[in-house]
Amino acid sequence: MSLPFRLVFAALLATTSLTLPNAVAAQSGETKGGDKPAAAQATADAAKEAQRQADEFAEAARVVSGPAGNPECVWLGRRVVGLLWRDDMDTAFRHLDLYDRFGCPGPHIQAAFRCVVRQGSSIDPKSPQSLNARVHACWLNPAAQAAAAPPAAPGTPAQPAKPAGTPGK
Repeated sequence: MSLPFRLVFAALLATTSLTLPNAVAAQSGETKGGDKPAAAQATADAAKEAQRQADEFAEAARVVSGPAGNPECVWLGRRVVGLLWRDDMDTAFRHLDLYDRFGCPGPHIQAAFRCVVRQGSSIDPKSPQSLNARVHACWLNPAAQAAAAPPAAPGTPAQPAKPAGTPGK
């Protein structure tokens, strides 16, 4: 009786060892013939990302005058502003040391961060892309104002918005 049990056990073990790798590969979405389209898609995505970054650096060099428009200043400076927004001060200061070492202007960091803080209500905390877009826009134009609330003239108190249809006095 133990011999048939051993044969069944051996057959089960052999079948499991042959089918288990295929089941794991199928579960993870891998297929032997399907790797080429996924690799081509990844390569295309990487090329699009590289082109987008190159375009952003070219735009910054065109719009921002002086060393703040240099690619290394743009790259490090945007990271510093984003890290400051996320309260990662240690990493922000390490990046700021590199920023200074490259001869990039410190006041541009301050102006860009001020812009991000002023427009902070438009940043979605669940979407990292909204912060990145806001930092990029503020890097290009630190004097930009929030679109939702135009600034009041200096020395005048802000007035609340009147409901539609209410006559002014």
